[in-house]
Amino acid sequence: MFKKPIVIFFLGVILIAAPLFLFPINLFNGAIVYENGAQKIVQDAPLSLSYFVGLGYKEQDMIGISNYYLKQEGYILAFCLIIGFPALLAYRLKIKFEEDDKKKRK
Repeated sequence: MFKKPIVIFFLGVILIAAPLFLFPINLFNGAIVYENGAQKIVQDAPLSLSYFVGLGYKEQDMIGISNYYLKQEGYILAFCLIIGFPALLAYRLKIKFEEDDKKKRK
């Protein structure tokens, strides 16, 4: 079962994405838009992916905040962590399994 790279990839995605979406780890570059009447203030701030699924913040913390979003750097980091690392791990293990199979055939 663990010799299939696709299984390793999906397990890696789940193991990396679960803490990022469940715990408030402020790791990703983003911006928070504060709104006070007609005035809007955009402030750069590290954000957590858990904020986008409704976890990790209190309602009192959101007073005056009209929006928050990830910047391009935040999206790139999220993609690299959630998709990139598991893909590299699966590819590396695939190569290792192929080498082991070649050694067994000799």
